[in-house]
Amino acid sequence: MRIDIISVVPNLLESPFSASILKRAIDKGLVEIHLHNLRDYTSNSYKQVDDYQFGGGAGMVLMIEPIDKCISQLKSEREYDEIIYMTPDGEQMKQGLVNTLSLKKNLIILCGHYKGVDERVREQFITKEISIGDYVLSGGELGAAVLCDSIIRLIPGVLGNETSALTDSFQDQLLAPPIYTRPAEYKGWKVPEVLTSGNFTKIEDWRDEQSYQRTKTRRPDLLDEE
Repeated sequence: MRIDIISVVPNLLESPFSASILKRAIDKGLVEIHLHNLRDYTSNSYKQVDDYQFGGGAGMVLMIEPIDKCISQLKSEREYDEIIYMTPDGEQMKQGLVNTLSLKKNLIILCGHYKGVDERVREQFITKEISIGDYVLSGGELGAAVLCDSIIRLIPGVLGNETSALTDSFQDQLLAPPIYTRPAEYKGWKVPEVLTSGNFTKIEDWRDEQSYQRTKTRRPDLLDEE
């Protein structure tokens, strides 16, 4: 998979991809991450990428020209499955959406900034708009990092245990069950006996029930979506 991320401040995205699972995925050649500085596509000496909005109003808006130049250049080099815009009013990011995107080959992610982008960008280039939650950040970079992390960990070969991602929260509209490590008893706090029984059928049944009960208590809305 190849992911191209367009940003006004691409250095904000260098850290997430330089450590842990994401770095290992890149080093293995399982994913390519390319960061593009929008200021490299401006036509003026000031590297200006934002302007005031027509009709007045507070805040600056990312201009259409540099975004057009960047996306058009990328599209001239390869085909993209999706051109994604990170925005608070986009489709809320959920596991099903992430699962679908993890099967794609080439993605472009445009990070919003300031008050957003010229509406013509959304009309002419964007194929999917995604929000990581009902709140506003200074820019779409952190949202893009969250989205990339969720996608990349699903790519075969990225995680050490191929079945690990299949038992994550939200994969079956359920939260993950409680998990425990050694020792089996610590300060009088004991691991549930079923987990040390060695009866894997009972263990799986216990985990399924715990997942359901935890979801029912903490996120009943997930059960309503079934």
